[in-house]
Amino acid sequence: MIDFTSLLFQETNKMFKSFRKGFMIILCCTVILVFRYIVHLNFRQLLDFHFLSVKNNLAPASGNIAYIVTAMKSKDIDQQITKIMTMINATIPQKDTMHFKETTSALNSISIILNYKPNYCVGDTLIVQVEMFSHLGKRKTYGGDFLQARIFSPKLGAGASGRIEDFNNGTYNIYFTLFWEGQVQISILLVHPSEGVALLWKGRNMGYNYIGFTGLFIHKKQEVNTECGFYLNSQQEECEYTNRKYRDVFNCIKLPAIPCEAFISLKGWNRHYTYLSNANKTLLSLSNTGKEIPKRVGSINVLKCAKTPMAVTSKCQIGTSLPFPSGYFLNNQWFPTHCNLSTFEPLLNINKCLAGKMIYLMGDSTMRQWIEFFSDVLKNLTFFDTPRPGWHKTHMAYDLQNNIYIQWKKHGHPFVAPNFYSVRDHSYIGSELDRLAGGSNTIVVIGVGQHFRPFPFPLFIKRLLSIRSAIENLFLRSPDTKVIIKSENTRDFEQDVERFSNFHGYIQYLLLKDIFSGLNVGMIDAWDMTTALDSRDLHPSEHVVKNQINLFLSYIC
Repeated sequence: MIDFTSLLFQETNKMFKSFRKGFMIILCCTVILVFRYIVHLNFRQLLDFHFLSVKNNLAPASGNIAYIVTAMKSKDIDQQITKIMTMINATIPQKDTMHFKETTSALNSISIILNYKPNYCVGDTLIVQVEMFSHLGKRKTYGGDFLQARIFSPKLGAGASGRIEDFNNGTYNIYFTLFWEGQVQISILLVHPSEGVALLWKGRNMGYNYIGFTGLFIHKKQEVNTECGFYLNSQQEECEYTNRKYRDVFNCIKLPAIPCEAFISLKGWNRHYTYLSNANKTLLSLSNTGKEIPKRVGSINVLKCAKTPMAVTSKCQIGTSLPFPSGYFLNNQWFPTHCNLSTFEPLLNINKCLAGKMIYLMGDSTMRQWIEFFSDVLKNLTFFDTPRPGWHKTHMAYDLQNNIYIQWKKHGHPFVAPNFYSVRDHSYIGSELDRLAGGSNTIVVIGVGQHFRPFPFPLFIKRLLSIRSAIENLFLRSPDTKVIIKSENTRDFEQDVERFSNFHGYIQYLLLKDIFSGLNVGMIDAWDMTTALDSRDLHPSEHVVKNQINLFLSYIC
């Protein structure tokens, strides 16, 4: 007679052992995978902020510090800022006490083509090596110089940036992709020597004294002015204006019998203040800024060969990480390297593309240029005449025929303008995003940077983190909302280097690209565009703005 109870027990025991064995295998595999991921993550942490080093001068890879931002909570944002600042500080050269003649000299430095040949093919990589020497003619033994490299063909309306590799011993390799055929010229500028970079970074983060703010208060028809700012060196009572969600704080000295609620307008101005000695200023003088490094070859010849690679055919899409360089100019048109713009002109279909759309432009005056350009190409666009004076008021325009609404609004503090502007409708971008319902017909374009250059870097880090957090929340409630991030652009070398140097902008540009990596947003690389053209205008030409909007339209149409 069969003992079914015993048999059932034996079979159950076998099944349990088999299940336990399978479970242990799965568990072990999971542990190994998680361990590998953690090791990879920690290894990336060592590499990720390497791009921020002026020593490398490279465009960032995608997703570099996304894991920091994703894990960020409001309660530990200060820790995240400290961590980022520590990483950046470790990459900045510490050479700010040397004699001028021991610093890098553009004139004494040399550049040579490592892979020279009589003719190149479109798509080839040109490698230029730069050897740095001091004003005394001694070879430099460390890196960290801030360079700007580009190739260009003036007759073809062509230009592109170069990728710079620093070997930290006075030698740099610069890699140019040859995107077009014809005679191509090379330009390599020493924007600042490494010693100047150290001075700029040190001065920027010593305090908030580069810019002053004056607040206008109106109470019972009485108008009074008082000092305002992020940190006021005063023992007087202060009015504190706080955005509690994103922990942004701005202060004004309180005047007797004037309530804090009477704050109506603000203006900013450059203080006659410096954190640098006169000797240090010499290092950052115009005579030592943005100088061409001599080269042994005037131009190179590029041919369209049989092996020339096929053009990119994929459509421009939001969420795609940008390579570096992210594109090039040819015939004065910007061609991105990650998607195809060569087969159509997005601006030709702008009315159809934007029909039924609400477009919110948020940021500085380089974003205001967009709404001004839209008025030139959208013939039915009409501006709503808001009563407030000045260019910094909110701009609103509509096209009733095509049901298009466009708005530009300045970003929150710090916004530096020499004339009073209203603070009653003043708002941080994070708060503006929180007010949007979003949706498939809502488009947001954000551009910040220039107004942050004279302020300590933690302020900019904090603002980007708050904007990213607001975008994440917007996508939670309206995942089909389209968001575009425009980086800041290069500007002139002459105006107040200590406050507004392109070095400050470059570090901000790199951080911005990384902070927003991993999000489903489109990127417009205004820095790469203006570097390729050697643009030195705070407000880029209409030609540049047109190409920015052309790429914008290709993302959303």
